Amino acid sequence: MSKVSVKFDEIKAQLMKDEEFKEEYDKLSPRYEVISQIIEARKTMQITQEELARRVGTRKSNISRLESGSYNPSLDFLIKIAKGLGKDIHIEIR
Repeated sequence: MSKVSVKFDEIKAQLMKDEEFKEEYDKLSPRYEVISQIIEARKTMQITQEELARRVGTRKSNISRLESGSYNPSLDFLIKIAKGLGKDIHIEIR
């Protein structure tokens, strides 16, 4: 049985040709950039979602929802997450 594989970059390039898709992708990009940074920091520190939740004073389900992109966190919550990871948060308007 052969497996067919398509690279994400190829699919993304095709989808980005659709103006409606590109607009929505660009709109969500900052949210997913923050999520990626949180996940990367947590994994680099080798801590679980549960441990991060404990450090932040929240439930694991909240961390899971944040990392999956299904939760739109407040700035205060993001600051708590950053502190739980031993990081600071930096916001820049360009």
